[in-house]
Amino acid sequence: MAKGFYISKAMGILAILLGVVAVSIIIALSVVYSQEKNKNDKSTTVAPTGSTTTAAPTGSTTTAAPTLDQSKPWNHYRLPKTLVPDSYKVVLRPYLTPNDKGLYIFKGNSTVRFTCAEATDVIIIHSKKLNYTTVGGHRVVLRAVEGSQAAPDIDRTELVEITEYLVVHLRGQLVVGGVYEMDSEFEGELADDLAGFYRSEYMEGNVKKVLATTQMQAPDARKSFPCFDEPAMKATFNITLIHWSNLTALSNMPPKGSSVLLKEEPTWNVTEFHTTPKMSTYLLAYIVSEFTYVERMAPNNIQIRIWARPGAINEGHGDYALNVTGPILSFFARHYDTPYPLNKSDQVALPDFNAGAMENWGLVTYRESALLFDPLSSSSGNKERVVTVIAHELAHQWFGNLVTLDWWNDLWLNEGFASYVEYLGADYAEPSWNLKDLMVLNDVYRVMAVDALASSHPLSSPASEVNTPAQISEVFDAISYSKGASVLRMLSSFLTEDLFKKGVASYLHKFAYNNTVYLDLWNHLQEALDSQSAIQLPFPVRKIMDRWTLQMGFPVITVDTKTGNISQQHFLLDSGSTATRPSEFNYLWIVPISSLRNGAQQKGYWLQGEAHSQSELFKAAAGEWLLLNLNVTGYFQVNYDESNWRKIQSQLQTNLSVIPVINRAQVIHDAFDLASAQIVSVTLALNNTLFLIKETEYMPWQAALSSLRYFKLMFDRSEVYGPMKKYLKKQVTPLFFHFQSITKNWTQHPQNLMDQYNEVNAISTACSNGVPECKELVSALFAQWMKDPSNNPINPDLRSTVYCNAIALGGEEEWNFAWEQFRNATLVNEADKLRSALACTNQLWILNRYLSYTLNPNLIRKQDATSTISSIASNVIGQSLAWDFVQSNWKKLFQDYGGGSFSFSNLIQAVTQRFSTEYELQQLEQFKRNNMDIGFGSGTRALEQALEKTKANIKWVTQNKDVVFAWFTENSK
Repeated sequence: MAKGFYISKAMGILAILLGVVAVSIIIALSVVYSQEKNKNDKSTTVAPTGSTTTAAPTGSTTTAAPTLDQSKPWNHYRLPKTLVPDSYKVVLRPYLTPNDKGLYIFKGNSTVRFTCAEATDVIIIHSKKLNYTTVGGHRVVLRAVEGSQAAPDIDRTELVEITEYLVVHLRGQLVVGGVYEMDSEFEGELADDLAGFYRSEYMEGNVKKVLATTQMQAPDARKSFPCFDEPAMKATFNITLIHWSNLTALSNMPPKGSSVLLKEEPTWNVTEFHTTPKMSTYLLAYIVSEFTYVERMAPNNIQIRIWARPGAINEGHGDYALNVTGPILSFFARHYDTPYPLNKSDQVALPDFNAGAMENWGLVTYRESALLFDPLSSSSGNKERVVTVIAHELAHQWFGNLVTLDWWNDLWLNEGFASYVEYLGADYAEPSWNLKDLMVLNDVYRVMAVDALASSHPLSSPASEVNTPAQISEVFDAISYSKGASVLRMLSSFLTEDLFKKGVASYLHKFAYNNTVYLDLWNHLQEALDSQSAIQLPFPVRKIMDRWTLQMGFPVITVDTKTGNISQQHFLLDSGSTATRPSEFNYLWIVPISSLRNGAQQKGYWLQGEAHSQSELFKAAAGEWLLLNLNVTGYFQVNYDESNWRKIQSQLQTNLSVIPVINRAQVIHDAFDLASAQIVSVTLALNNTLFLIKETEYMPWQAALSSLRYFKLMFDRSEVYGPMKKYLKKQVTPLFFHFQSITKNWTQHPQNLMDQYNEVNAISTACSNGVPECKELVSALFAQWMKDPSNNPINPDLRSTVYCNAIALGGEEEWNFAWEQFRNATLVNEADKLRSALACTNQLWILNRYLSYTLNPNLIRKQDATSTISSIASNVIGQSLAWDFVQSNWKKLFQDYGGGSFSFSNLIQAVTQRFSTEYELQQLEQFKRNNMDIGFGSGTRALEQALEKTKANIKWVTQNKDVVFAWFTENSK
C-alpha cells in the first residue's frame, strides 16, 4: 500500500510555506505518499435493520467484555492453528440506493472450505459488522465434504465483538485431515467509512453517482464476508457480484464470461469471476461502478486497463498511467526474474480512498491524485507522484502478493521493499528525471527525523507485540516504509544491485504463493553472495542486518581527520534523552562507509560493530578534505573535526561542483541535525548554508529549506524571525533572478525535472521572505486568473506556490474566488492545490470558518479532513486555532475520520509542531489525559513523540535563541 501518504511529492514545495513538507529535524510521521492505511474502529455497530435477523438473536450472545478470559481461544486476537482455509465462494450484492432506513447495504452469502489441522470443537472465523440469517437457529450451516467423517452438530453460534469473531461451538470434534464447508448468509452496511466493502460518491454534473468498492488491508476483509482474515491464511477465492445491469463489476480476476441477467430481476446482472490464485484476504478487491477505461495489451498478453470516472477517462486523464504501466510491469518481471503472475492489471482511480493506493492483486486501487494526470492542469510533481505510486503498487504484485509476509510485524519488509524499488521502476519509465536521487530527501532524511527520537522503534518486532487491529494499524508508519526502504537501499548498495536482484529472485521462486518471515530473504541473499567471490562482506548478511532491523535508530559516524580515528554512537536529536528500549547490540552497528578525498572516491571501509576504530583512509593533510557516505547510500549521519568542516565550507564557497549534488544536501542536513543534538554548534550548521547564494540545484536548496523550517517553526512567533527572513531573502534573490532569466521572465518552463522543482522553491522562498518582484509576480498572475476564471494563465508547476502566496497577500475576495474554484474543480490534483492554498490566508476569521468546513463531508471529503486541518495548523496564524479545534473536536474527529493509519499521526504532528514553551507542554499533557478514554489510535506513537519533541524544543530554544538571533542579524547584512 502506498503511504497514506503516500506523501505527495507534488505538493512538496507548497508544503514548505505551510509546513507540510517533512522537516529533517522535527517531522514525525508521514504521510505520502501515500501514503496512507485502514485502522479499524473497535466498536462494532449493529448492522442495518432489514436483514432477517438481528445481530444477536435469542440463544446467542455478543461478547464485548473489557477483561477477556484468555483461556478461551476466541478471546485471542490471533486465530488458532486448528483450521486451514482452502477456498471461498462469495456472492455479494451491493444496493447503491438507500433502503427505507436511509442506509446503503449489501447482501451476500459465502461458503468457506477448510481442512482441520488440529482436532477442535469450535470454529473461529473473523466477522465484523455483519448480520446473519439464521438457519435452524444458527448463523451457519456446516457439512463434511470429500468423504470426511460427518460434521458434528452445531451447539450455538456467537459474535465476539471485541476480537471480531464469529464463533461456532460444536457438539463434537472436527477430525484432523477432515475437509468441511461452512455456509452463511449475511447483510452489512455499505458505509462511507473507506474500509471493507464501502461506498464512494462523486458528482457528474448535478447528479450524484454512487459506487461500491473495497479496502481490505489490514484487517477489513472480515467486514465484507466471514473469513480467516490473516495474511498467512491463504486460499483461493471465487467471487460473484450481483449488480445493476447498467454498471460494471470488477474483481481481482477477469470475469468468466459476459454478465448474465438475474432471472427474477432483469434490471440486475450477475458477474462471476475466475478463481484467484492462492492469496491473502487483504488483497481481495471488487468494485461496482459506472467507470470507463482505456486499455492496452502489454507483452505476454497482459491486459492493462486504467479505470476512472467517465469524464476523467474521456478527457485523457488515464493516458499517462496507461503509458507507464506496461514498461513498469516489464521492468519488474525482469528485475525479479519472474513473469507477472496474472493475465490482467486493472488500476482504478477512486473518488474516496483513504490510503495513497492499495496493491490488490490484479485490481489496484488509487486515490484519483495518485493515478490520474492532466497534461494541461497537472504539475510535474503530480506526474512524478503518479509514476512512483504505480511503481510502488506494481512492485507489490510480486513482493507482497505472490510471496506474502507471515504476519504484520514484518510489514516493514513488504512496504520498505516496495518503497525502495518504486524509485527503480519509476526511473525506468522516466529515465531523464533522476528519480532515484530523490529517495534521499523523500525517504532517508524524512524518516531519520523520526528514528532519531528516543521513542522510535525497531523495524522488526516480535509477532506477539502486534495483535489488535489498532496495533496492526500502528505498524503502517514512516519507519516501516521509509526506514525499510533506506536500509534495503543500503543493503543493495553494498551487495551490489545484481547480487541483490539474484537473491530476491531466488526468494520469490522458492516461496511463490506462500508466506515468509524476513529471515527467509536474508538467507536467499546470503546464498547469492556465497555463489560468487568478487563481493566479500565482513560478516553474514543476517549478522549485519540484525543491527539495522532489531534495534531502533541509526549511528552518527564521527571522523577526526588529524588522526584517522573513526567512531560511532546512537544518534538522538535530544542529547539529554535515552533510548526507550535496550538493545542487545548496545546501539552499535556494522556500517559500510564510502568516502571522498578532495573529490576523488576512496576504497570502501567497514566499521565492524565496534565503537572506535582507526584507518589511514580517514587522515587528511593540511590541503585535503574528506567527505563520508557518498550519495548517502548509508543510513547514518556524519560528523567531522572542526577543521574538516571548515575545509568543506571553503570548498563549497569557492567551487561547489567538486562535491556531488546529493552530498551538498547531506552537508546541510547532517549539520543541522547534529546541531539539534548539540554535537556541533548551531552556527556551524548555519554557516553550511552560506554557499547557497551560488547554488542553483534543487537538492541542496531543498535540504536547507527543510532544515531551516525547524527554525521557522521555533521562531516565527518571536523577534528572531525578522532577521531570519532578511537572510533568506538575501540568499534566495540570486536564485529567483536565475530562474527569471532562464525562463525568459517566467514565459518559458525549465525542461529538467529538478529545475522545475527548484523554480518553485525559488518563487515560494522569495515570496514568503519579501522579495518584492516575487510578490508582484504572484499577485499579477492570480489577478489575471480572477478576471478570466475559465482561462488559468498559471503554469501547473507554479500553481501551488502562486495560489498560496496570492491568497496570503490577498483578502476575502481572493479566498472566496479560490474556494469557488476548489468547489468546481473536476481534477483532483487541481482541487488538492487549491485546498492546501486556502490555508495560507492571513485572515483569522476565514481560517476559523475553513476549520469548520472540515467537519462537513459535503464541503471537504472525509479522506481530506485531517490533512486540511494540518495545512491550517502549518500556517502560523492558524496554529492555535487548529490546536483548539482538535482539542474541542477530538472525539468526533477520531470517530469519523480515524480510518487511515497515517492521518492521525500526521494530524498530531502538525498541530504540535511549533510547541516550544512550558505552557504548550502542559496543554499537550492535559490533552493526553483528557482523551485517554477515547484513545489516539494510529496517533498513539505520534502523541508520545510530540511530547518528547516539545520537551526537546523547549530546551533547544532556550539554548539557541540568542545565538541564532545574532547569526541571522550579522549574516543578513
